[in-house]
Amino acid sequence: MQNFLKELKISELNKGVSTGSKWISTSGEKIKSFSPVDGKQIASVNSCDKRSFDYVIETAKKAFSEWRLWPAPKRGEVVRQIGNELRKNKSSLGKLVSYEMGKSLQEGMGEVQEMIDICDFSVGLSRQLYGLTMHSERYGHRMYEQYHPLGIVGIISAFNFPVAVWSWNSMLAMVCGDVCIWKPSEKTPLCGIACQQIISKIFKENNVPEGVCNMITGGREVGEWISEAPEIALVSATGSTRMGKAVSASVGARLGRALLELGGNNAIIISKEADLNIALIGSVFGATGTAGQRCTSTRRIIIHAEVYDLFKKKLAKAYKQLKIGDPLKEENHIGPLIDEDAVNAYLYAIKQCKKQGGKFVLPGGKLSGKGFESGCYVKPCIAEVTNEMDIVQHETFAPILYLLKYETLEEAIRLQNDVPQGLSSAIFTLNLREAEAFLSHAGSDCGIANVNIGTSGAEIGGAFGGEKETGGGRESGSDAWKIYMRRQTNTINYSDQLPLAQGIKFTI
Repeated sequence: MQNFLKELKISELNKGVSTGSKWISTSGEKIKSFSPVDGKQIASVNSCDKRSFDYVIETAKKAFSEWRLWPAPKRGEVVRQIGNELRKNKSSLGKLVSYEMGKSLQEGMGEVQEMIDICDFSVGLSRQLYGLTMHSERYGHRMYEQYHPLGIVGIISAFNFPVAVWSWNSMLAMVCGDVCIWKPSEKTPLCGIACQQIISKIFKENNVPEGVCNMITGGREVGEWISEAPEIALVSATGSTRMGKAVSASVGARLGRALLELGGNNAIIISKEADLNIALIGSVFGATGTAGQRCTSTRRIIIHAEVYDLFKKKLAKAYKQLKIGDPLKEENHIGPLIDEDAVNAYLYAIKQCKKQGGKFVLPGGKLSGKGFESGCYVKPCIAEVTNEMDIVQHETFAPILYLLKYETLEEAIRLQNDVPQGLSSAIFTLNLREAEAFLSHAGSDCGIANVNIGTSGAEIGGAFGGEKETGGGRESGSDAWKIYMRRQTNTINYSDQLPLAQGIKFTI
């Protein structure tokens, strides 16, 4: 057994339901976790059944009635300690993320650092849950707004960021006074168990009510229970657009709140006035980081005609220098795709691209032989395409990069926006007018728009999310915390009269 599994005490558990520090026995279906790195089974976990789900709901309701009364800075102190505990476990948890999900070790460590960063952000936020004071039109009256805890927050996370996205939601929700029920991806259940192990120690030391931070493992059915449960005030779901539409329909039918972070089809515009050296780094990392399995991965590069051939050659040369293999070895840039289904989707996309007229700069393909026995390793692919091709309009969660050519900035922005998704976008240019036009009302229609950095690698200080089929949600920094709370407008009359608004007269 890998040492990091022992350090995280994964070997001691086969239960997939926890209410904080307690683990609950269930009769749910066993989930087997296989590493895409070597194809070996890491462990199996009993998933949540309906009886244990109902128990978690009741435990969470009871916890909320107490947790919401804790002063926000005191809740923040618990989150501060969680951040410190994550620092102690960064190496082991980062390795588990890399081994169970398949991303490079550097990215696995970076994901845990994101968790630490959001803890730090949330601690500060716990003293800044500000409302707003307004002037009343009525004499002797004061108006203001304040924010109150919302209730139970359901979190459905995806395999590609098996721990960070949970922390974005749960740490903010906890300092806001909410309680959480987290369903990690059934493809990475052990990452969820490891996080629960880490935080349970802090909960015990601080006498945190049982049920403040719950975890339930399972597949689609368990996700549907979360979406349909009237007790869950907010459902934050990360995944495909198809999944998001189903969640939105279920939550909307009961008039609950949904926070959706869905697919991306992200583009980088390369101006003829770009610094091509930094543009190359941003493009290659954006397209191949996490083996193209980020919602912010670069799918399309839109290149000015005057530098198209030069940049295409630079890309091809850089791609040939990439090392593919065991992501736990730091010299490797790219690990495996998550499973064989992902490989098949990658191969199908390449087939469709060729069928629809794409011309391959690098053809890609599945890797086999020594070191690739799991069957999940593929070669990054580059193809020259047009935006009208059906395959280009869809997100393929794999390292496939499409190249397009443009003549004018207006054409480039039109191409950038001409897809159903609207998550992340970027332009590389040293021309101030081009940069400002890209960021203007008539520029990028994405939730994230960058200048001289790539589409991938957002900081936690800014709100994260996108538009159109990306769902419209916002997580992490800025004022994203407000979705985890209910807003209340208050008016206080300290006069000896009762004047009505809008000057209405009512006498009796």
